[in-house]
Amino acid sequence: MGENEASLPNTALQGDLSNPGMEPMWAALSGRFFTTELPGKKMAYQKVNADQRAPGHSQYLDNDDLQATALDLEWDMEKELEEPGFDQFQLNSAENQNLENSETADLNLDPIQPATSPKGRFQRLQEESDYVTHYTRSAPKSNPCNFCRLLKIFCTAIILFISGILIGYYSHKNCPSNATSSGTLDLHLYQEILKTIQGEDIKKSFRNLVQLYKSEDDMDISKKIKTQWTSLGLEDVQLVNYSVLLNLPGLSPSSVTLSSSGQCFHPNGQPCSEEARKWSSQDLLYSYAAYSANGILEAEVIDVSYGNADDLKRIKKMKNVTNQIALLKLGKLPLLYKLSLLEKTGFGGVLLYIDPCDLPKTANLSYNTFMVSLNPGGDPSTPGYPSIDGSFRQHRSNLTSLLVQPISASLVAKLISLPKDRTTNGACSPLELPNNEERIVNMKIQTVTKFETVTNVVGYLKGVTFPDRYVIVGSHHHTAHSYNRQEWASSTAVITAFIRALMLRVKRGWRPDRTIVFCSWGGTAFGNIGSYEWGEDFRKVLQRNVVAYISLHSPVRGNSSLHSVASPSLQQLVAEKNKFNCPRRDQCPKTNISSEQIQDDADYFINHLGVPTVRFTYEDIKTLEGPSFLSEALFPKHATKIEEMDPFFNLHETITKLSGEVILQIANEPVLPFNALDIALEVQNSLKGDQTTTPQLLALASRLRESAELFQSDEMRPANDPKERDPMRVRMLNDLLQDMEKSFLVQHAPPGFYRNILYHLDGKTSQFSILLEAWEHCKSLASNETLQEALSEVLNSINAAQVYFKAGLDVFESVLVGKN
Repeated sequence: MGENEASLPNTALQGDLSNPGMEPMWAALSGRFFTTELPGKKMAYQKVNADQRAPGHSQYLDNDDLQATALDLEWDMEKELEEPGFDQFQLNSAENQNLENSETADLNLDPIQPATSPKGRFQRLQEESDYVTHYTRSAPKSNPCNFCRLLKIFCTAIILFISGILIGYYSHKNCPSNATSSGTLDLHLYQEILKTIQGEDIKKSFRNLVQLYKSEDDMDISKKIKTQWTSLGLEDVQLVNYSVLLNLPGLSPSSVTLSSSGQCFHPNGQPCSEEARKWSSQDLLYSYAAYSANGILEAEVIDVSYGNADDLKRIKKMKNVTNQIALLKLGKLPLLYKLSLLEKTGFGGVLLYIDPCDLPKTANLSYNTFMVSLNPGGDPSTPGYPSIDGSFRQHRSNLTSLLVQPISASLVAKLISLPKDRTTNGACSPLELPNNEERIVNMKIQTVTKFETVTNVVGYLKGVTFPDRYVIVGSHHHTAHSYNRQEWASSTAVITAFIRALMLRVKRGWRPDRTIVFCSWGGTAFGNIGSYEWGEDFRKVLQRNVVAYISLHSPVRGNSSLHSVASPSLQQLVAEKNKFNCPRRDQCPKTNISSEQIQDDADYFINHLGVPTVRFTYEDIKTLEGPSFLSEALFPKHATKIEEMDPFFNLHETITKLSGEVILQIANEPVLPFNALDIALEVQNSLKGDQTTTPQLLALASRLRESAELFQSDEMRPANDPKERDPMRVRMLNDLLQDMEKSFLVQHAPPGFYRNILYHLDGKTSQFSILLEAWEHCKSLASNETLQEALSEVLNSINAAQVYFKAGLDVFESVLVGKN
């Protein structure tokens, strides 16, 4: 890691040091990590007495102070009134009302509406139902001054009463920030913040950013983003640098030569000539697979279609595949998984392409080259640990033994000698090499590895109530030595537009309850390197503090359908926000929300931290209906393409507002708007119709649902009632909610598969992905050992989640017993 301006923010990570429970947290966050503990005991929660509270404490604690003050005043008045000569005096207080318990007998599974009270204070003044409400005094003997004293007391009371009203009125009038910094924002305030977001402003920002891509220095773009965020008022914006190992194109582009004719072609299908090289020099250079093996291989080309287990089993019966070249289609399964199968089967090289039939008709990419990364994530030289100064470096020039070369569909057509027009009755005919024909080719790949600096831009908006809880908002910026794609400018323009709208409100005295962390990641094209290194660098802090990740990676990929990806616990919230884009419910299309694998910087937070995640994207319907994982290919998308899809940037504006409202609600609701029961339902749905499901799995899933139902009804619903909102219980509840998904991180997953099993391979499959893969693997092999291992992983995950919910219920029950 290079010299960072800071490791984590000074302001956003110091917290409220007046709170003894926060002190160790912020000790861990300043600079690098230092582990400190509370003296004596390790406690997650402390009950703070009224006489120990500092002025900066949460609003929830203020109500207890009011209790103490009220009781003290009542005692003082009692002593004052207890003077000789009084007639019998009786103080009548308001009758104590017991708060009703929420009903749990009839469980309602409708989407939960989080409370919208702007205060959310716990308003119970007495804990015991037999609280003494009457004080009886015996009548003293007659006194001639009784009337004068009563008149004096009455006048004093009137003056104090009027003074109290005036003081309260002007205090409230002069301190509006107390109301706006309360535990939750109502929908009106959400809209007040978001209404300043305009598509025209996003378009201007996008065009300004596009002008920066000509720079080959990643640091230049990062500095300009930092300057812009700082000018908008965002505090503590940092540049975080890491020195990482990148695999870059060689001095000359790769080539594929037909042995029969001696014809040489570049990856885009153009002949190997000096004129063709000048025509699109950068596109030719950057048509490569990062971290592929280097060298020259001459062998037979064997069509393996999409390269799944069935395809390879069929081909192995027909031909000897050892050290041959596979003609592989991108899509349907993760690329890293398919390459691992080919490597195990014995192939020596891969020609990778996208079949035009899998793309929307509007996408004419026959001659387009593309780039892919074979890096599963992070700096390959420091796998599993951060690339900071002094770390041991592994020099890994390649991450596979295969020679992998992406090629265009036009080159594939030349290799298999197909006519240009491949449509039959208006239907597209997939590319396919005839089995009875032999093609011998020579493929040459040359890349270089070198250490380069990757920079992240990280800015913080510190929360006022829970500053140690983070909502991370992620975009990405252009990385040098990769395609000059314009998707990053779209992503950066959207996150900047939201920051601008948010800071306008902050300047008027408002702040969110939880800290919002804005991140622009570097090195995304090479395997999400920037986000992985930052996550590994601050892993211990992030594991404890991050409550959600909102991705703004690819706001607009098409213009026909809004596609939402969300963790199961956040799908209800996302469904509610989707109505923002459809004011007339009778004409709303079916909500397109799924928990599926996505290719962006959210990867580390989903798979290593178990953080609930949301991403909104506009797509083409054909893309959604076609094979998944086509987005693994990075095409040289130009600025004009994005402006053609969204000329007025209305789609960008919609994505910004949808994402912004989700960010605001997660950052401001006293109780996190997560749904525990939806996780249990997702688990049960993933086991339906699965051939590998066992009775033990079904029984555990049923117990998980029962525990989640109890948790939802007994704890979530009362907590969303402002009258039942005890600050200690709210904090405990939120800690349980933010860690729900961590139970579903399995230790071992196939290459390219998510470790978080709550996410499926795509929106069309509902089974657990690792069970699907294990079943396919079992069919091709005599042994079922892989299937048994996968079943054990899923079983242990469900059991861990059930135990987690059960333990949470036990903790809450013990707290109630202790208070009673």
